[in-house]
Amino acid sequence: MIERRPVTLGLQTLLATLTGRPVGLRSVPLTAAGQPVAPPYTILDPLDRIDDTRTLADNQRAAVMNYQATFVSGPTPGVPDSRGGDEQAQWLTDRAWKVVERPANGSPGYAHPLSVGPGVTCWRREATEAGGTSDAGDAIITSVIRFRLFLEEQPAA
Repeated sequence: MIERRPVTLGLQTLLATLTGRPVGLRSVPLTAAGQPVAPPYTILDPLDRIDDTRTLADNQRAAVMNYQATFVSGPTPGVPDSRGGDEQAQWLTDRAWKVVERPANGSPGYAHPLSVGPGVTCWRREATEAGGTSDAGDAIITSVIRFRLFLEEQPAA
């Protein structure tokens, strides 16, 4: 069975690396002191999963896992009447699209490695921009990308 936790941690780490901002799992990211991080940040939500076990033609296990990444732009702490902006949300989203970026030289694979756990490879990645929301009341603007990861266990040596 392909475990979800290493895949989730791998995607969370890759998004944090690409955006340079914290990524919370199912909630606002927290500081080391346990306080919510000020925007901008990303919230990563694991969604549905499809598993395919061994068949006669293929002795490996496979899974497709879906995630939603919400990129949050918001007011600057301590700055009265500041607001999150579309520019900030789009900047985060543009960085996150690099999850599915192919190498510039046309070689196979992806430009940015994704660690998904021992003995497992992610052989295909897809992304769909699912829109976003804005809430003038709390000055937060979000943008959303849904990622689909195609995973396969590697055969034992």
